[in-house]
Amino acid sequence: MHGRFAVPLSAFAAACAALLVVSTAVAQEIRDDRREIRQDRRAIRHDGWDLRQDRREALQDRRELADDREQLREDFRAGDREAVREDLRELREDQAELREDRQELRREKAELRDDRRDLRRDRRELHRDLYQRQNDR
Repeated sequence: MHGRFAVPLSAFAAACAALLVVSTAVAQEIRDDRREIRQDRRAIRHDGWDLRQDRREALQDRRELADDREQLREDFRAGDREAVREDLRELREDQAELREDRQELRREKAELRDDRRDLRRDRRELHRDLYQRQNDR
């Protein structure tokens, strides 16, 4: 020990070891946070792909609905009442299915938007924590 504020070497070594343990734990926590954010990004990306696929399917359903309407018009012009009834029934079923698909798409889109917002919030918190920890050193 030397000087006015001298600290025994063993105390200094203990403080360094404690600091190393804390910094290692913080580094592991940061890695875990980054891994979680990457997983969230991946999940959101897959949700976006699923949403685009659902949109393509909805577009196909709308095309089929337009075809059904055209068939109804043709049967009506031909005067085939039974075919018109059948076409109307199919058209109503298709319209109901399309409404359900649209509602599901809206729900999925809202969930995706919420997931993206949560991810942005998590990233901001992580960056804020990193900045704070760097300033604390």
